[in-house]
Amino acid sequence: MRRICAGLLALMLLLGGAAPGLAGTAAPPAPAAPPPPAPPVPEAAPAPADAHAQAETPEATPPRISYLHGEVSFWRPGAHDWVPATLNMPLAPGDVLYAGPAGNVEVQIGPRAFARAAYGAQLGLDNQEPDFVQLRATSGYVSVDLRELPSGHAVELDTPGAAFTMDRAGYYHAEVGTDATTFRTHRGGIATMTPSGGTAQPVAGNQQATIASGGTDEAAAPRVEMTVAAPLSTWDRWNYQRSDYLVQPASARHLSPGVYGAEALDRSGTWRTVETYGSVWVPAGVPAGWSPYTTGRWIWDPRFGWTWLDDAPWGWAPYHYGRWVHLGPGWAWAPGPVIVRPAYSPALVVFLGSPVVVGRPLYWAPLGWGEPVIRWWGPPRVVGVAWWGGWGGPRVVNNVVVNRTTTVNVTHITTYRNVTVTNAVVGVPAERFGQGSARPTRVADAEARRLAPVAGAPEVRPVAASLAPARGAATAARPPEAARSRPVVATRAPQDPAPTLRAQGLPATPAATSPPKPRIVPAPARAATPPAPTAATAPPPRGATAPGRAAPDSGQPPDRGAATRGPRSTGAHSDAVPSPTPSLRRQAPPPAPPAPSAQGAPVPQAERPRGESPRRGGGNERGHDRSGERSQDKGGQPRGDRER
Repeated sequence: MRRICAGLLALMLLLGGAAPGLAGTAAPPAPAAPPPPAPPVPEAAPAPADAHAQAETPEATPPRISYLHGEVSFWRPGAHDWVPATLNMPLAPGDVLYAGPAGNVEVQIGPRAFARAAYGAQLGLDNQEPDFVQLRATSGYVSVDLRELPSGHAVELDTPGAAFTMDRAGYYHAEVGTDATTFRTHRGGIATMTPSGGTAQPVAGNQQATIASGGTDEAAAPRVEMTVAAPLSTWDRWNYQRSDYLVQPASARHLSPGVYGAEALDRSGTWRTVETYGSVWVPAGVPAGWSPYTTGRWIWDPRFGWTWLDDAPWGWAPYHYGRWVHLGPGWAWAPGPVIVRPAYSPALVVFLGSPVVVGRPLYWAPLGWGEPVIRWWGPPRVVGVAWWGGWGGPRVVNNVVVNRTTTVNVTHITTYRNVTVTNAVVGVPAERFGQGSARPTRVADAEARRLAPVAGAPEVRPVAASLAPARGAATAARPPEAARSRPVVATRAPQDPAPTLRAQGLPATPAATSPPKPRIVPAPARAATPPAPTAATAPPPRGATAPGRAAPDSGQPPDRGAATRGPRSTGAHSDAVPSPTPSLRRQAPPPAPPAPSAQGAPVPQAERPRGESPRRGGGNERGHDRSGERSQDKGGQPRGDRER
């Protein structure tokens, strides 16, 4: 008992420092040392505590125009009219492309996924979500080449005859005629077809579906005919060759997976290693005194706001990822360490304005190594937040490396390294910002030092001219009225850009005709194993376009050195071919696409603005190749195609 009492007394004495009420003789606790002063940059931001974490979540990378050949037109809701399409234009839901009778356009919809339209095709983007892309085709030839498609993702192609849902890798070809739509699968592709008023059914590998209209009775169910897929056409084989070229660039070893445009870097510059920055890319052919973000224009994107569109054919990756660094006599693009999930940014610049009139984004300069972009896009909770989304290198604020968990108050960011570089700061008059007719002008070093960073969204609202990628008042051929006014079958309604346009003071009802509302059908469940075609050598059905044919589909992209494969089964999965392993070496670009006459089908003629003649070179089948590479003849020699 004596030991127990002694133990209790000792315990009370020990607790006396923490609870003075238990022992009046306990010494008072030592005063706490004053906290060290806060570093000059990191400081609690006025934004909500979770704003920075939410800003780290990247949005889906927008599809981009990655190839143009011949005459291709572009229209965005809110714009005055159709304009010539521009390489590397990021697309938003509601955008529409029209390939003229000899035109070809390619849209990159994923790291290894491409949609192409040709020969009188109208192709629109109706929806984009992280795991879903919805396209609309109302005329012409369309292909969807999915070299890779993550599990749970899907691409939908909506046509007047049916909605086609593709949720696995493969090659898919659609021909949209006046009275019928033909859709076929190759290279292991399987799709689900849902016609208007009909029942969803699978389209097996190497199978073809033809949907003919019900005639004059709009309520009548369409006629569906299933056969073995017709052999690959000349245009299909060009598509295979083009995709082979895109998925095996040498520059991919320096970039994070998911960064588009590596093939353009192969052609337009060289890589070198710098101790501080790792791999950097130096553009070739730029003039003396050139700086990034000086040869292009600002356009307004309904999702990402002000977006830089550069004139250079390589101007995708270096303006939406990484940082620019100044090395001695010139500039180099530093993508930073390779990461798993790169994040797209509409531009990576600091906006600058007068310290007297805050928020006037008349000037800008490229961000330096590790510097954050102050977001001007996205939900209000993330606008004005310092963001390093998709950046795997060190985080630098005011030329000081900060911890990755540090919350930064943007009002305390006052120093940007590239602002001090000669010719790096450029600007335009306030009333001309975001309008194609304004070319950026350089700012003198003394004036640049007086500018202050804009800590928030630029206070410039877009106008109709801000929506068009072309400079000036250039117009382009419009699709035929029959193609523009044709409804499609879809599993979900397209995204409506009207609320976003109204919020910016833009007209919600454009001068050009908006696409009609689609006929909504139920979304299909996961496709089951589809039945094999009933006839191994069935001819194309009546009413289906029969392009010029080459050899039958071999089940994988053509390889000049590959041996001939044996017979293949028509089962659902027997012709599935894994994506080729990239060789990561420089390759010659494929030749220009074949002429429309090789496809064996007429194409509709475009409508032109009254009193306007065709643009020179617009209908040239061989020229006007604007993918950054030059078309080649059969011997591989350049033809001298004009780039834009």
